[in-house]
Amino acid sequence: MPYSPEQDDGNLLLEHAKPKVKPPKKYQVVLMNDDYTPMDFVVEVLQRFFGLDELKANAVMLAVHHDGKGVCGVYSREVAEMKVQQVNSFSRQHKHPLMCQLEVA
Repeated sequence: MPYSPEQDDGNLLLEHAKPKVKPPKKYQVVLMNDDYTPMDFVVEVLQRFFGLDELKANAVMLAVHHDGKGVCGVYSREVAEMKVQQVNSFSRQHKHPLMCQLEVA
């Protein structure tokens, strides 16, 4: 039924605004180049912590070597932080200076 001023009882019905929910930010986990960590150790880290096959792990390792850094994967903040901690801890346990960090994707 269309609205008419004669039927107005003074009560307004407001439509509920649907909140605009943005998807959560994604974070990329990045390995940084150094002059001391062996390439085979970097490949092992990529396979162990990021589930990369040998071919993809070698490609990321070469990006780290040639470009100064390489993206290992993109995750939610919590998962990215956990992976960074795991890689940095594993590297220290094996006496390598390999650094891993996260960046907003």
